Amino acid sequence: MPEIRFYSGEPIPLELHKVKIVQKLDLVPVERRAEAMAEAGFNTFLLRNKDIYLDMLTDSGVNAMSDRQLAAMMIADDSYAGSATFTRLTDKLTEIFGTEYFLPAHQGRAAENIIAMTFVEKGSIIPMNYHFTTTKAHITRLGGYVEEVVIDEGIKVTSDHPFKGNFDLDKLRKLFEEKGDRIPFVRIEAGTNLIGGQPLSLENIIAVADMTHSYGKPVVMDASLLQDNLYFIKTREESAKDLSIREITRRIADKMDIIYFSARKLGFARGGGISIHDRELYLRMRELVPMFEGFLTYGGMSVREMEAMAVGLEETMDMDVISQGPLFIRYMTDELIRLGIPVVTPAGGLGCHLDATRFIPHVRQEEYPAGSLGAAVYIAGGIRGMERGTISEQREEDGSEHLAAVELLRLAMPRRVFTLSQVKYAIDRIRWLYDHRDLIGGLRFVEEPSSLRFFFGRLEPVSDWPEKLVKAFREDFGESL
Repeated sequence: MPEIRFYSGEPIPLELHKVKIVQKLDLVPVERRAEAMAEAGFNTFLLRNKDIYLDMLTDSGVNAMSDRQLAAMMIADDSYAGSATFTRLTDKLTEIFGTEYFLPAHQGRAAENIIAMTFVEKGSIIPMNYHFTTTKAHITRLGGYVEEVVIDEGIKVTSDHPFKGNFDLDKLRKLFEEKGDRIPFVRIEAGTNLIGGQPLSLENIIAVADMTHSYGKPVVMDASLLQDNLYFIKTREESAKDLSIREITRRIADKMDIIYFSARKLGFARGGGISIHDRELYLRMRELVPMFEGFLTYGGMSVREMEAMAVGLEETMDMDVISQGPLFIRYMTDELIRLGIPVVTPAGGLGCHLDATRFIPHVRQEEYPAGSLGAAVYIAGGIRGMERGTISEQREEDGSEHLAAVELLRLAMPRRVFTLSQVKYAIDRIRWLYDHRDLIGGLRFVEEPSSLRFFFGRLEPVSDWPEKLVKAFREDFGESL
């Protein structure tokens, strides 16, 4: 994709699509936003959509589909067995990844469950560059452990390293030498969700795969965020600049034994699955699909979504398509940096990430600063983000709090959904909040699940800081929403 410059010199991302269908949004008054936040137990996951203006919680399942995807949904074959839709999807995955076998699943975490049940047992160690919440939960539920071997730069919030999601190869080799008999596979997440959507380099991916195979172990890739990672490899890695997106994808896939993904991210649809090169690995997992998901030709998915997924995967090979998310994320990140607001750098994929530790340094980590910042951003602007900090962790076995390596508020950028004016509105409200950051206080749990507590745990403020925030908003904005 050639660089597009404005004569004015402004670094504005350009939409490479046009809008054909719109959905009405509502922006409720700040008083109602504070009430809604309290009703949701200061957990943005529990907010109701009618109270949200910009939903930047996630890009999962909320990306805009293309006209070609919507058209493809009309030719779906809903045969229970032998579906032509399944064949089209499998053929597309074979074309892109070079894999021979495909197991469908209703979404990414369902694929994780199948892989975990196949390979993980009590005492297993799964090395990965960084964990994802559901991945870790599936592994620990079965008695396994996660070992994170991301490079040290990966958990530095402010950095200029282009591939902060890279594995530390020395740490990985040492882990194999000391505990290799307990390692059933190595998991690569491309790119890393919880540390700012940071990518891995093609060189690092190949090196990890070669090392893992030298110890006789399979390599599993979570490709849910692969589209962003492909963009960053193409634009940041000198040795890959002359490769096409399709060529980069194939070089990665040829080194993997198993590739699983959430199509709620990769492919702009809703579903997921597991692509496999080796028949033996395929047979080890095959029986779990009809047991937990559905028959082997749909795996719990709607066949219409499967048709859309096949088209979406093809569109993922188009640089003009996969550039849209990273370009808008970079714009938002750069604007916040210009305003002196602390964010994760360099800008990664998935969304813009606010650094709650520096945004509200007076809030102790035990009082969940990323969760507090998420609540405050919603009250200030009706913008729903996602806590990616200590609330997203789970307690240690002895009940003590496991403090996260970073405290981030993710403001996701669903593909082809928000306009530039809406992004500018978000920047403006975050700027106002930063100027009033001293008003923000902490949170404490009043209802705490034992795992995945960020999904449905409920909290309360440790003081009356939400009321003070509403008062300050009214003083500055008058009757404006």
